[in-house]
Amino acid sequence: MNQRILYPFADFGGAVAIRPGDDAVGSAPEHDNIDQESEASVVTYFELARMMERASRRFTGLLRAELTKLGVDDIGPAQAMVLLAIGDAEVSVAELLDRGHYVGSNVSYYLKQLGDGEYIDRAASQRDRRSARIKLSDKGRQLCDALRKAAGAYERVLSHGEQDRRNLETAFQTLHRLELVWGNATRYGI
Repeated sequence: MNQRILYPFADFGGAVAIRPGDDAVGSAPEHDNIDQESEASVVTYFELARMMERASRRFTGLLRAELTKLGVDDIGPAQAMVLLAIGDAEVSVAELLDRGHYVGSNVSYYLKQLGDGEYIDRAASQRDRRSARIKLSDKGRQLCDALRKAAGAYERVLSHGEQDRRNLETAFQTLHRLELVWGNATRYGI
């Protein structure tokens, strides 16, 4: 099958072809015509975005399971992520929007649920009464602490030494660069 149909946004001049038995670090031999390599798997930015979305869904499922273990049934994973994004700071709604991938109407709904469940405290801003400052309540801090403790257990399972920590840092830096490039491309074009 033609790779251009499967990967319409791919630049095959610089694509990475991974074949069974090849070293994934980049020692794969150069291929004259990647379209004819039926056994090769092309990693594109589109495929990477799909992988990030799937990983995000898996993490949401994991977070839902942790909330269930903790006996928390009045909020879901999205609201828990908002709590974790607030952290120890006191933030405005605009700052919170910058910290996460929320749509404005969603974050308002999440904050209402979190306020109703007494996970956050909202106070009108001293400078602008129309704007609210948000911080975690004691209940919200306790939940975040429990979620961080659970995350620590998963980190211990995944991290088996210095190389794993370096790989995690590299993955984070790469995803951060992609976020910046894609964000700038959306705002300003290429």
